Amino acid sequence: MSAPPPNLGRPLENPPTDGISGLRFSTTSDLLLCSSWDGSARLYDAPRNHTKGSFSQQAPILDATFQEESSIFLAGLDGIIKRYDYFARTETVIGQHAAGARCVEWLPERGLVATGSWDKTLRCWDPRIPQGRNCAVVMQLPGKVFSMAQSSSRLVVATSSLHVLVYDLRKLEAGLPEQEQESSLRHQTRCIRCYPDGTGFALSSVEGRVAMEYFDQSEAGQARKYAFKCHRSSEAGTDTVHPVNSIAFNPVHGTFATGGGDGVVNVWDGANKKRLCQIQGYPTSVSALAFNREGKYLAVASSYTWEQGDKEHPADAIYIRPVSEGEVKSKPRI
Repeated sequence: MSAPPPNLGRPLENPPTDGISGLRFSTTSDLLLCSSWDGSARLYDAPRNHTKGSFSQQAPILDATFQEESSIFLAGLDGIIKRYDYFARTETVIGQHAAGARCVEWLPERGLVATGSWDKTLRCWDPRIPQGRNCAVVMQLPGKVFSMAQSSSRLVVATSSLHVLVYDLRKLEAGLPEQEQESSLRHQTRCIRCYPDGTGFALSSVEGRVAMEYFDQSEAGQARKYAFKCHRSSEAGTDTVHPVNSIAFNPVHGTFATGGGDGVVNVWDGANKKRLCQIQGYPTSVSALAFNREGKYLAVASSYTWEQGDKEHPADAIYIRPVSEGEVKSKPRI
């Protein structure tokens, strides 16, 4: 096999064998967590290209997040939520949804695990309490959970009904959203991610668009929101629209990357409404993205996301790409 173009980054050893559902860097190190439809949750030392640990189960893992560097929470297609400790090699069932558990977030200041499911519920669990008595709250939602993210004070949930629900982390037990709004995008949501400064969120869709939204509901606050087209290509006079599968914010500069079904990564300056750089040539769809805590590395999952149905496709791969300041630093318009 020929080496990939150097602009894509360096492929990690031992990638998953089926669809990559998520990537997350630790907030305290350069450990990278990868969840996959092959039932694995792999832990990598990303800069050193070394596999630090692996967990495997029969059911596909749709999402995973760190609790600490050695322990993670998992959300499975079977609806089961688990905690796994890589050092002790122990797994504990936290709870279960009635359908696939699509998203999981660890809320350290609350000591709770939030999970969103295709059973149209958002649940919060206390992992310190034995299973069966540890569900702190169940919230009914208007649709299946497709994506979820947290900021310093809020949890945002995007559903299949094109609704976005915003929850105050301090008031989760009340079971009611602080805000509920319809997506400004007309087509199915793929990803939602919060701005690093906690003022709002970015939302992407299958229709090749991204919406920039704000929590401030005042007239001035809402006047700031906008949407733009991206991940579109033209060949022989035919325009093709690609889904925007993933969004990742740079934690230092506040700019963000998008990954699409076109195998392209774009980096955007949302404040100044401009594209900073484009990385082309990934073998297939970009299914997930993550910046490390210092914003110096971008992890890119090249993993077919089935937008063209069942067909032969390249093997799954994870690339670790160093990013320069010029590629991710905001550039105000002159």
